[in-house]
Amino acid sequence: MREPARPSLDDPVVTAASEVVGGPVGEHAAPHPWWTPVRVVLAVATLAFAVGMVQKTPCVSTNWADGELRYTAMCYSDVPYLYTGRGLAERSVPFSDTGDRYQVLEYPVVIGYFAYGAAVLTQTLSGGADLEERRALPADQVHAAPGVADEAGLYFVVTAMLLAPVLLVAAWFMAGAQRGRPWDAMLFAAAPALALTGLINWDVLSVAMVAGAMWAWARGRPVLTGVLIGLGTATKLYPLFLLGAILVVTLRDRRLRAFWAATAAAAAAWLLANAPVMLLAFEQWKVFWSFNSDRGADLGSLWLVWQQAGHVVSPEAINLGSWVLFALACLGVLVLGLLAPGTPRMAQLAFLVVAAFLLVNKVYSPQYVLWLLPLAVLARPRWRDLLIWQAGELFYFAAVWLYLGNVTAPAAEGAPDGLYWLAIAVRVAAQLYLMAVVVRDVLRPWHDPVPRDDLSAHRKDPAAVS
Repeated sequence: MREPARPSLDDPVVTAASEVVGGPVGEHAAPHPWWTPVRVVLAVATLAFAVGMVQKTPCVSTNWADGELRYTAMCYSDVPYLYTGRGLAERSVPFSDTGDRYQVLEYPVVIGYFAYGAAVLTQTLSGGADLEERRALPADQVHAAPGVADEAGLYFVVTAMLLAPVLLVAAWFMAGAQRGRPWDAMLFAAAPALALTGLINWDVLSVAMVAGAMWAWARGRPVLTGVLIGLGTATKLYPLFLLGAILVVTLRDRRLRAFWAATAAAAAAWLLANAPVMLLAFEQWKVFWSFNSDRGADLGSLWLVWQQAGHVVSPEAINLGSWVLFALACLGVLVLGLLAPGTPRMAQLAFLVVAAFLLVNKVYSPQYVLWLLPLAVLARPRWRDLLIWQAGELFYFAAVWLYLGNVTAPAAEGAPDGLYWLAIAVRVAAQLYLMAVVVRDVLRPWHDPVPRDDLSAHRKDPAAVS
């Protein structure tokens, strides 16, 4: 068995940084009896999540009532606004409303289950709520009803407290997702993007599913991998794309049985999670799909830049263009995986597929960086490259709130926001850089930070057990 990788000896950035505390770990250094790598990773993840909550303090202190502060202080979160905007304040069950009173929740079912459970817990902790009084009000006045603003603030805190253990589970999975490399998970736990975007929406739920799927695949458990992919897809769509990476790896290694097992398990888990809503409220269940199909170019996307440059593009044209470009990208990943000198690691291919999807998608919200984070960490576990990528993300994170708050709006009416366009370009460039490095690692596997025992064309995925 290979000795666990030591970051101060394995990563040039960590080696240089270790000089502050006396240099790289010695060859005969004994491990700490209590502070194992996993415990350190969990502690850092806890600290990062706490930093994320502190970063939201300006909005929390005003119960999210200051419309300008949420942008200028960069503390925005969807969570408290959807508490009133989707009927949770009057305990409307997600997907049960026909759309007459509230907009149907536009997320997959697992987020609906989670959001509703958090609402029930919030109202229990707040001492109960006069739901009948709220239901008697017009929907657009519920937010001003007595106690609702305080509840919305509490709802954010309750959601954060429920997501915190989910994040720790994700970090634990990450520490075991690459055999002999538990310290790679530190790149996930200490990521600035995790602290800043982890509480914008409920994406941490799907991140944990993806991390779990990578952990299960590393242990040769395709059925469990599929179950977690299926549950992840019932939370956000993108975990589905991991099956494409598994297909390429199993094609190369002639292990298609593992792919079919994972796919069948994913379909069963997805169907089981969706069945209650599909059976009881099928029209409302379809809203997630219709909402995303009908929306036009939105935040962060290259389509938005194209549209703001004066080109009229219908949602239908964007849908077609996005899916064609994504299909071509997937074909490219397939060819890359099949022609590489050895079987690429599943994390490398999964990262490339999800990254390509985000680049061509009609919306690229700031929190979508979380979709890539665990895959990027496993695909290229090097501090330098991940920090370059996240620097682009942080620049975009700052610019998008200034854009939404009209802080950087040009004086000329109708003129594009140059800073926001620049931020989108920088973000895309940083992501393309990381993708290029991963492609290089696939084509020249001796550059891959994860050691490989055999560089022959028939090498098995080093993270997987046959």
